Amino acid sequence: MGGPPALFVDHLENGHTNGCLLKSQDTSVQIGDRSFVIGGSHEENPLFLGVQIHDKITNKWYVSSPTVLGTGPMPCKAYSAIVLKQGRILVIKKDSASDDSIWFLEVDSPFVREQRKLLGKEVVAWSKGVRGNAEKPIVISGPSGVGKGTLITMLMKEFPSMFGFSVSHTTRSPRCMENNGVHYHFTDKTVMEKEINDGKFLEFASVHGNLYGTSIESVEVVTDSGKRCILDIDVQGARSVKASSLDAMFIFVCPPSMKELEDRLRARGTETEEQIQKRLRNAEAEIRAGKSSGIFGHILYNDNLEECYKSLKDLLGINDDAPVNGLEVEGINLPKEHTATKMEDKILIQETGEATKNNMIVLDLSSINGGAPGRTRGIGLDTVNSS
Repeated sequence: MGGPPALFVDHLENGHTNGCLLKSQDTSVQIGDRSFVIGGSHEENPLFLGVQIHDKITNKWYVSSPTVLGTGPMPCKAYSAIVLKQGRILVIKKDSASDDSIWFLEVDSPFVREQRKLLGKEVVAWSKGVRGNAEKPIVISGPSGVGKGTLITMLMKEFPSMFGFSVSHTTRSPRCMENNGVHYHFTDKTVMEKEINDGKFLEFASVHGNLYGTSIESVEVVTDSGKRCILDIDVQGARSVKASSLDAMFIFVCPPSMKELEDRLRARGTETEEQIQKRLRNAEAEIRAGKSSGIFGHILYNDNLEECYKSLKDLLGINDDAPVNGLEVEGINLPKEHTATKMEDKILIQETGEATKNNMIVLDLSSINGGAPGRTRGIGLDTVNSS
């Protein structure tokens, strides 16, 4: 499989501005009093790049690997590692696919510090670097029978290229005609529980002994395709999403009155009286929570379906004449062999080797947003003549 990985490290805190090329199995990146050693495979998941921590003050290694949140990069033969602001390390994979070349390891970001406090142990978090920006995902909540499903269906039908659903995970068995990856991601309960503990889910719930949930990756995949992701979840799920690192728009749909909601539920003719009363009790609790929780930035009243739908489109900034599609994610093609140097908020990537070209790739990180454990977006890309 070739020799050990070659890693370019920018030790900014040690005063080295151009870094040095190391030929070793691992590389040490110094941030504050800790060294983060990147290389090899993670001990719990050999598919991910490994991270170890060394304490400079005590001169001791942390006994176990840190908890790794998010989906990390696979190990490769060579990569560059550069320290950035806000406790981030930029990891550039060499000789990799354009959509798998730029990664960010957060080791002391606000998100990591919060997770470290919550979990009571060392935490690092990966996010994939993506060019450009994307529209915020949309969280739509409301009580059963309020019509939110109808509103979403109308939106998807009128603008099929603009909106998409994330595929949820579940630990229950597939039913007849259900396909894995289409209706649900069907998974083992122990696997899903571990991924929940690893911070890979935005929200989850246990229903009749089975787990259901929305993974961060499933939302990001929809966004990467250029569509705006819609999440149809209850208030409790919306609360979990609000507490996550996902920057979303939150919309709550209310009925004009409880009497109108009851009439709609009865008009369905699909539920017993006991089920209707239970739904009404749950609806009252959801409406109170939706209005008072501070989760939802927008509240719509569905007293007239067409008017409510128009209000929803207005909130999303679309109209019948000029719908605007989201930006499809573009990969970042990098030379197989290169050196990387940091200059303020820019990373200068120069091709090396016998057939070296005069062009230099410039990654502009001044407008990056988002972050672990999903995507770091907003990377700018330009090519300049190195001379």
